[in-house]
Amino acid sequence: MDQQKIGAYLRELRKAKGITQEQLADKFYVTRRTVSRWETGSNMPEIEIMIELADYYEVDLRDLLRGERKEDIMNTEIKETAMAVAEYSSEDKKKVTRRFNYIFIAATVCLIGFLITLFAMPDGYSSPILDFIQGVTLGVSLGALILGILLTSGVMEKFAAAKRALMKK
Repeated sequence: MDQQKIGAYLRELRKAKGITQEQLADKFYVTRRTVSRWETGSNMPEIEIMIELADYYEVDLRDLLRGERKEDIMNTEIKETAMAVAEYSSEDKKKVTRRFNYIFIAATVCLIGFLITLFAMPDGYSSPILDFIQGVTLGVSLGALILGILLTSGVMEKFAAAKRALMKK
């Protein structure tokens, strides 16, 4: 680990951010002299501060510890991992869309069934079976409509996040 190289990189990042050593020192609750020592390479920040510096400068911690920004070319392992994650995410979205389509089709069929039983029967005709069929088809249609509204409005995501938070406790 080349302390001078890391120090020069820290100085470069600070200047690119457009702040003084004093401002950085205030941000991380150290003295300006400590920041100066980091930047000259005579002293290194503790690892907790290095992590915070990486977050603050929005750089990879490995780059900070190397003292230089790695070339933008991804190595193959990272690229393969990123592609696998993207593919997994895509498959997950397709699965959710497919489920939503099934719900929509079921709701449409039930609504059509309800309308047929409502308008195709003669006035005054009633039977317990017909009433049951109308109730089921209307209930499924309205339930699917409400579920669709909850899914598309993002309310279900909030419920899922709250559930995850409760499960962690």
